[in-house]
Amino acid sequence: MSHLKKIIYNCKQATLLIEKRQIQHLTFRETIELRIHLAGCSMCKLYNKQSQIINTMVKQLFYNAMQPGNITLDDDFKKDLQNRIEEELNKN
Repeated sequence: MSHLKKIIYNCKQATLLIEKRQIQHLTFRETIELRIHLAGCSMCKLYNKQSQIINTMVKQLFYNAMQPGNITLDDDFKKDLQNRIEEELNKN
C-alpha cells in the first residue's frame, strides 16, 4: 500500500493528530497528512469538530475553576473520592 493510501485510510493516525494538535503544533508533514485525511473522511471531520468543542469547554471549566470565589471540593469529599478510585484500581 502506498504512503498516500495509508494516510487516507488511517483514521487512528488522524485522530491521534487531531488530539496532538490540541496541545502542540504539528509538523508540516503531519499537518498535510491530516488535511488529506480530513478531506475525504466525514467521520474524522466530525471527530475533529467534537474534539475542538470538548477542548474549548474543558479549558473554560479550568479557567472558571481558577477564578477567585469559586466553589472547591472539601477535604472529606476528596478523601472519599480518592478511596473509591483506589478501590476500583485494586479490583483489576
